[in-house]
Amino acid sequence: MRVSLHTAELHYGSGLVLHTAASGSVPHLAELYLRLDDGYQIGIGEVRTNISYLNGLDPETVVADAISAARAIDWTREPIDLLNSMPGWAGRWSAPVRMLIDCALHDLAARRAAKPLVTWLGGSTTDGVAAATNQTLFWSSHETLLAQARAYVERGFRDLKVRVGVGDISEDLRRIAALRKRFGDTVKIAADANGQWSEAEALENMRRLAELGLAYVEQPVPPGDWGMIERCAAASPMPIMLDESIASMADVERVRTFEGQVLAHLKLVKLGGIAPVMSAARRLQDAGACFMIGQMNEGAAATAAALHVTCAAHPAFAELYGADGLANDPVTGVSYRDGSVGIPLGQGLGVTFDATSAHLIWEN
Repeated sequence: MRVSLHTAELHYGSGLVLHTAASGSVPHLAELYLRLDDGYQIGIGEVRTNISYLNGLDPETVVADAISAARAIDWTREPIDLLNSMPGWAGRWSAPVRMLIDCALHDLAARRAAKPLVTWLGGSTTDGVAAATNQTLFWSSHETLLAQARAYVERGFRDLKVRVGVGDISEDLRRIAALRKRFGDTVKIAADANGQWSEAEALENMRRLAELGLAYVEQPVPPGDWGMIERCAAASPMPIMLDESIASMADVERVRTFEGQVLAHLKLVKLGGIAPVMSAARRLQDAGACFMIGQMNEGAAATAAALHVTCAAHPAFAELYGADGLANDPVTGVSYRDGSVGIPLGQGLGVTFDATSAHLIWEN
């Protein structure tokens, strides 16, 4: 098995600027790729490394961890054997690195089986892999927000999530009220505070936001205090979705106890890959809990992995906009149209990685 690691800095061609209350302004996406070549098939994994505002890990640490893992893994073993045994040997590496390995192994295993990943995971498909997705409106000027929203709606996206908590709640209310006035009930609107409010602020802000007909509010309070989350969920006039609070299977089990009061935002980069997210989805479905399959802003290979999981797990919500509008992605095959993200029917992830468009940092 030829194994290599590559990096790339990705930029959006539309002038989109990522800016949330947690991240601040983000100038580019720092992506890390794992390429597995057995001489017949190539498997690819991808993870974004400049997300320290989510996991506390700087990009250099994640890259060093990935190189350590690539050196230590016995790549002579079958991909399916490595996948099945990952819970026993991969725990010493960070969740982003586990995601990187897990996705590359899933891609290679599905390609060897000559199946799209969604069917390899137990799902079904006929003529392609596609799902409706929301779009996020990042912190920006009022005019930019309305123009971006109009562009998304014209492209068929009717599920909008507004980043709040950067400025004063009055400005958040003004922005969302303008969206509601412009689009009425033809769009679904949600808000994401990225854990920026205190309990008292969250309770008051959620009461005021609910008057604008929001579908849910995401992560209104910081992660860690489940008692505070329980009190907010009990008092909130609309559903609460947790994102930053869902970083382990133990967190997923806590959501099960809320009996539908709390929704969960599942991401591969937080739980460590496709297999743990599929397991978390099954646990939540068994408890009758609603959840979202989502992602960070990231490239096409990571987006494809989340899309296949979405099509296999059938969540109530999907957030798969991460690769929309990237101008220099070394991975091709993902497209956005009519409010959905899709990949042509093919083997594995269904995407192609051009290694010459990325920077080689390690190979065996």
